[in-house]
Amino acid sequence: MRYSYNKLWKMLIDRKITKTEMRKKAGISTNILAKMGRDESISMESLAKISTVLQCGLDDIVEIINDKKTEEI
Repeated sequence: MRYSYNKLWKMLIDRKITKTEMRKKAGISTNILAKMGRDESISMESLAKISTVLQCGLDDIVEIINDKKTEEI
């Protein structure tokens, strides 16, 4: 399973907001922003802070990509 924050980066560009501005407004650390830059998972609390600041849903900022095919039970 992989995470992609490409939707978030595009939204920031469209709204002309820098990553640093978003980080400060959302109250998240530089470490969390770095993890997002590496497409690593972050806490639901951090995702909620970002979506609240940007007034959007979680699915607007993160995409979960399943690399393995799931077997139906």
